[in-house]
Amino acid sequence: MRALVFESFGGPLTVQDVPAPDPAPGGVVVRVGASGLCRSDWHAWQGHDPDVVLPHVPGHELAGTVAAVGADVRRWRVGDRVTVPFVNACGRCAQCAAGEHQVCTRQTQPGFTHWGSMAEYVALDAADVNLVALPDGLDAVTAASLGCRFATAFRAVAQVARVRPGEWVAVHGCGGVGLSAVQVAVAAGARVVAVDVSPAALRLAAANGAEHAVDGGGGVPATVAELTGGGAHVSLDALGAAVTCENSIRSLRPRGRHVQVGLLPPAQGRPEVPMDLVVARELQVLGSHGMAAHAYPELLGLIAAGRLRPQALVTRELGLDEAGAALAAVGRGPGIAVVTGS
Repeated sequence: MRALVFESFGGPLTVQDVPAPDPAPGGVVVRVGASGLCRSDWHAWQGHDPDVVLPHVPGHELAGTVAAVGADVRRWRVGDRVTVPFVNACGRCAQCAAGEHQVCTRQTQPGFTHWGSMAEYVALDAADVNLVALPDGLDAVTAASLGCRFATAFRAVAQVARVRPGEWVAVHGCGGVGLSAVQVAVAAGARVVAVDVSPAALRLAAANGAEHAVDGGGGVPATVAELTGGGAHVSLDALGAAVTCENSIRSLRPRGRHVQVGLLPPAQGRPEVPMDLVVARELQVLGSHGMAAHAYPELLGLIAAGRLRPQALVTRELGLDEAGAALAAVGRGPGIAVVTGS
C-alpha cells in the first residue's frame, strides 16, 4: 500500500510503498476513505510521543470501509462504513468495565502505538469495542474529523465541563479542537469568547458562533474578565501550550472550571499552574482525553439534526502526496485539513 512515512523525528515525510497490515484476531483492517491532519500527528512526527517507533506512518482521525476482519470479530463485516475514536480501548480492563474507554490502561492508538491512517489501509484493534457505524448521510470527510478533534471537543464541553445555557465559555486556541469547542458550546446555549493569535482563526470562530474574538498576544485574562463581567464560567485550553494553559485558568471567575484538552508535551515546557488562584477562587482543573465509541450516538444525533456542523470546519481536502507538507505546516492555516485519496 501507499503510505506517508517518516524515518526520523522531524525528518522528511515521504509517500512510500509499504506492506499492508493484516487484522489481529479481534481487529479489522479498514480501507481509509479520509484521514484528518491533526496537531497530535505533528507531535508524533516531532518525537514528543514515547509510543512512536521509527519508521512510522502517522494518522489517527479516520473514516473508511472495513476491508478485512479478524477471526474473533462478531459485530462487523467487510464493506461496513465505519469511523473510530483515536483511543482504541481493550474492552477488558477496569476502566473499560466502567465505560471509561477513553482512559483505558491498555489502549492502542493508530498513528502512535502502531502505524496510522495516512495510508491506504489501517489496522484497528478490538473492533467490537471501538468501531462506530457511519450513518448513510454522513460522508467520510466529515466523519474523519470526528475521530479526535470534534469528538474530543464534544466530550470536553458537554460531558467534562458540563456547560450550561447562558454560561460564558472561553476557548484558548482556535485550531481544529478549539473551533469544534466553539461550535459545541454555542449549540449548548453558551456565550463564547474565542482566543487566538491568528486573525483568520478568529474569523472562523466568529462564523461558528463566537460572540467575542480576542487576540491572544497579551492581556488575555483581563480582557476575558472584562468581556464576561468577571471571568468565564468554563475555560478550555484547546491548544496545549504553557501560556494558553495559564491564561485559561486565570480567565475564570470564582468557582469556574478549567478543562485541559490540548496536549502539553514536557519537551515544549511545563505550564506554571497558578494554584493560589485555584484555591482562592475554588476553581476546578479538569482533563479531557477523547471520547469512547459508545458515546458517539449522542454526537451523531446532533449532527443529523443539524445542531452541530463539523463539516463547516473542514477548510481543505488534500491528496496523500500533499499530506507531508501539510503535516509539517499544521497550525499555519485555519480550520481542519483532511486527506482524501491515496
